Amino acid sequence: MILSSVLPAIGLFIATNIDDIIVLSLFFARGAGQRGTTARIAAGQYVGFAGILGAAVLVSLGAGAFLPEEAIPYFGLIPLALGLWAAWRAWRGDDDDDDDAKVEGKHVGVWTVAAVTFANGGDNIGVYVPVFLSVGPAAVVAYCVVFLLLVAVLVMLAKFIATRRPIAEVLERWEHVLFPVVLIGLGIVILVSGGAFGL
Repeated sequence: MILSSVLPAIGLFIATNIDDIIVLSLFFARGAGQRGTTARIAAGQYVGFAGILGAAVLVSLGAGAFLPEEAIPYFGLIPLALGLWAAWRAWRGDDDDDDDAKVEGKHVGVWTVAAVTFANGGDNIGVYVPVFLSVGPAAVVAYCVVFLLLVAVLVMLAKFIATRRPIAEVLERWEHVLFPVVLIGLGIVILVSGGAFGL
C-alpha cells in the first residue's frame, strides 16, 4: 500500500508545485551573492510546505474548524501584499542596483519564503484533502514523506535554473520587475480562483 502510493505522490507533487520553480528561482536571483541564501530558501520552503501538509492533514481528519475551506483563497493576500511592497520599493528606487551589482546581495528571509510558499499552496490544500480522505493513514504518511523529499529536489532545481548564466542574466536584469509581478499575479490568481471577496 505504501509503495503503491509513491508514484501517485510524485505525480501529485509535480502537478501542484511546478509553479514554485519560478517563484523560488526569483528568490535565488534576489539572494545571489549572499551567504546562506540556499539554506534560507530551503528552510523557508520546508516551513511553508510543512504548513500546507499540516493543514491538509488536519482538514482531512475533520478539523474543518481549524481551516475552513472558504478561508483558503484568502491566503492569496500574502503574496499580493509582498508583491505590492516589492513593487513600491522598486518604484521608489530602494531596489535600484548598479549595473555591476545588479540584483546580488538582497536579503531573502526564511519567513518570506515560507509565507509565499504557504500562500501559494492554498490550492494544494484543496487538492491534497480529497486525496488524503480517499486513502488510508499509511498512504497519507507515504504521501507526506514523498512530498517532503521532493521539496529538496524542487529547491535544487530552482537553484539550477537561477544559476544558468543566460537565465541568471535575465533574472538579474528583470528581477526588480519580475519579482513583484509574479507575487502580485500569484496572489490575484489564488484570490480569484478561490472566489475570495466574491470574485
